Amino acid sequence: MESEVQQQAGDKLIRILAFTLVISVMNATMFNIVLPKIKEEFQLSLAQVSWVFAVYTLVYAIGSVVYGKLADTYKLKNLITFGLILLFLGSVAGLAAEAYWMVLLGRILQASGAAVIPAIAMIIPVRYFPAERRGRALGISATGLALGNAIGPVISALIVSVVHWRWLFCMPLFLLITVPFYRKYLRDEQTRAGGIDWIGGGLLAGTVALLLLAVTQGGWILAAGSLIFFLLFIVRIHSAAEPFVQPRLFRNHNYSLGLIMAVFIMSAGYSLPFLTPQLLADVNGLSPGWIGAVMVPAAVTSAILGRKGGRLADKRGNSTLFYIAFVLLLICFALFSSFAGSSPAFIAFFLIFGTVGQMFMQIALSNSISRTLPKEQTGVGMGLLTMLNFLAGAVSTGIYSKIVDQGSGYRWNPMNTSPGSFVYSNIYALLVVVQIGILIFYHFQFNSDHSKKTPRLK
Repeated sequence: MESEVQQQAGDKLIRILAFTLVISVMNATMFNIVLPKIKEEFQLSLAQVSWVFAVYTLVYAIGSVVYGKLADTYKLKNLITFGLILLFLGSVAGLAAEAYWMVLLGRILQASGAAVIPAIAMIIPVRYFPAERRGRALGISATGLALGNAIGPVISALIVSVVHWRWLFCMPLFLLITVPFYRKYLRDEQTRAGGIDWIGGGLLAGTVALLLLAVTQGGWILAAGSLIFFLLFIVRIHSAAEPFVQPRLFRNHNYSLGLIMAVFIMSAGYSLPFLTPQLLADVNGLSPGWIGAVMVPAAVTSAILGRKGGRLADKRGNSTLFYIAFVLLLICFALFSSFAGSSPAFIAFFLIFGTVGQMFMQIALSNSISRTLPKEQTGVGMGLLTMLNFLAGAVSTGIYSKIVDQGSGYRWNPMNTSPGSFVYSNIYALLVVVQIGILIFYHFQFNSDHSKKTPRLK
């Protein structure tokens, strides 16, 4: 009877989480299309106005692992309540903004609160669903992410066409209605005694902040500073009585190698949402509105297939879902490499393979990594995975942008006949090779779904 009640609570929680993710994704991305308006209103340079996006990403990435760590010590319902209240305060500050610093303050507060959402998106499926049903839960979460990506640009464009762009700050207010439901259905977990190693957390935050700044703003000094903070963080976790991250977490080879593979998977996956708009603008000459229209079918298809992917992982195993994802991504990258610069209708079709494949890949990998963690380490363990996803995106997009800026006068794929798209074709040809390497790595590291042995920390 008790297990049935817990299952019902988990099913309700995952649906509330999916709604939360829809609004969260929209809030994270919908400001991108109004950056030119903000630039014009406050008479800013492109570098200055880019901080609206950069500062949100920076705080969001750091906050996700901090909330993950706090979730190992404090009640999850209290963390969610605190985070959503911060998100509310950020929305109010942004809505009242009369100066650019107030806009940034609003985004910082929003990110500080919203960072709890990717943390709970990883923790709830792990804590509230057994391994044999976890894929379905992750699939529902992925559906929320895909739906937010699909309707975010549409809702954003609709809002700014009717009212001032500041009203975009109101979107997260819808999340306040979820607080009573989270407090009702989340268990009163027994909190673990002990404090938080804020020095270690600060060193990790400094490492991430300086690395993101080095990628987005450039400069070897920032990169060197990030390395110094990282080395100090390593020293700290080996010397503190209660370190921010237990060193034995990284001695779990399945978990550590899973993190490494996640970096490569996310780096390859970010090529689709980042490079496709540039390809459509540079080669096809499309306006932002038409670019958004080209990308919508893939996002909608992902939203439709997300739950099916999770169920497939539960029924047939993570490896089956992973191999399907690999085939879809390989087809997508090969098609982009061969036909970059072709009709936008073909690009929209190619994107469906890649977007669905990347979503399936994330479900399979998150499910596999979660099974390597003991309960007392799920918060910080999955929080680190979330943080690395953001870092992989920031670093990879920086690399992609530099390659595109340099251009290419030659092609690696003889099937591509559009000179203006050679650089994009070459990038996707390289990603085909990367994808094959990921497949080989996964096969030997995680292809053990049919084994009854689940990796644990020693």
